[in-house]
Amino acid sequence: MTLARAGLGVLVLEAQATVGGGARTLDLGLADGVLHDLCSAVHPMAWASPFFEAFGLERRVELLVPEASYAQPLDGGRAGVAFHDLERTVDALGPDGAAWRSLLGRFAEHPQDVVAVALGDKRSVPPGVGASTPLSALRFGLGVLEQGTPAWDARFRTDEAAALLTGVAAHSITPLPSFAGAGTALLLAGLAHARGGWPIPRGGSQAIVDALVADLTAHGGTIRTGAPVRTRADLPPARAVVFDTTPRTLIDVLGDEVPARARRALAAFPYGNAAAKVDFVLSGPVPWAHPDVGRAGTVHLGGTRAQLVAAEHAVARGEHAEHPVVLLSDPAVVDASREVAGRRPLWTYAHVPAGSPRDMTDAVTAQIERFAPGFRDVVVASRAIPAAEMAHHDANYVGGDIAAGAATLYRMFARPTPWLDPYATGVDDVYLCSASTPPGPGVHGLGGWFAARRVLRSTFGVRELPDLGD
Repeated sequence: MTLARAGLGVLVLEAQATVGGGARTLDLGLADGVLHDLCSAVHPMAWASPFFEAFGLERRVELLVPEASYAQPLDGGRAGVAFHDLERTVDALGPDGAAWRSLLGRFAEHPQDVVAVALGDKRSVPPGVGASTPLSALRFGLGVLEQGTPAWDARFRTDEAAALLTGVAAHSITPLPSFAGAGTALLLAGLAHARGGWPIPRGGSQAIVDALVADLTAHGGTIRTGAPVRTRADLPPARAVVFDTTPRTLIDVLGDEVPARARRALAAFPYGNAAAKVDFVLSGPVPWAHPDVGRAGTVHLGGTRAQLVAAEHAVARGEHAEHPVVLLSDPAVVDASREVAGRRPLWTYAHVPAGSPRDMTDAVTAQIERFAPGFRDVVVASRAIPAAEMAHHDANYVGGDIAAGAATLYRMFARPTPWLDPYATGVDDVYLCSASTPPGPGVHGLGGWFAARRVLRSTFGVRELPDLGD
């Protein structure tokens, strides 16, 4: 889109029948008219990403903000709830409320600072740096040191607060505590209380994709679906080629065209642990034991901090956790249009070892039932996608790695290589721009935006970026 607005001819080749990758919303045939988000469902970056801000996404897509950004139910009908309103969250956490505010309050008040720190290209001064950014960066770094080490247990006294933050850290699908998990937790938890919260696009994630596609085609870009790229011969002549793939796909396509040293560096980029998908159709809301959990757009399941940690360590050892970490979203909590004839979609992921062929329906159902007795009674239909099959709908999800590469501290900076230009491939005028590049996974558009800058500057000698918002 950026390149098309700069006046270049742009052709997008998409292997699938529809565009959007993991951000598609599709009818899975489970219930008439009920649409399901294929991978991403909730979008903290939809308003926080500098790219989406420049694009004016909020003017193009209706972003609905749940009363609670996320929740962490516990046994015995207890729960930690991260309301969009920080002070309401502080009150609900009781003895840990002040500690929660101390850790996250600054990030909620200055979200642009933490976004600048966490979502840059890891090679240059991040965009959006202001007078308050250095202090926020210091606070962020100290928070990562605290929450990424065993020192994390010193902050909270209650299970509710500790589990509430750990559930967000588990988005990294890494053993906890870890620096990658802590960075993920502080970024997302801070945004949960900031202006836009964790919004859900009306109608599903496809609304974001459709807005981007409309802009691309309006500026002369072309999309060709059902066009997999397996070899160099599948690519038409072009002055520049940008791969929205993992590094290993690029190597498979270009082969010996990639210099041996670059090929070794790119091939060394590791994949991470995995997620398995289970989609449900329900006849009503999830019957949570704690009613405030039903106000959240996202729910993290797994129990206490210790239980979450045990589950993630089992996955890292290549084992299926007895009680896996599960991420859940019920979009109809905030978007009534998602309910059709009394039927509503429920989106879930379970963390599993990479390449797992296991159908996780029973395990996910049991984990939800644990905190929502009677859940089975509202299930109308379901469909599972094992981790081993996730790449069938998005080739970047190798073995179920939805982050397109391991999310370790080192690999968040050396992503996918420690080269000065992380979007370079070793081949002139060929670039990489996927979640395998900085700033990493998430629906934020920044990998492509940063790569587009390199293309304009290095291949076409253009240094002034086009306006994205007109």
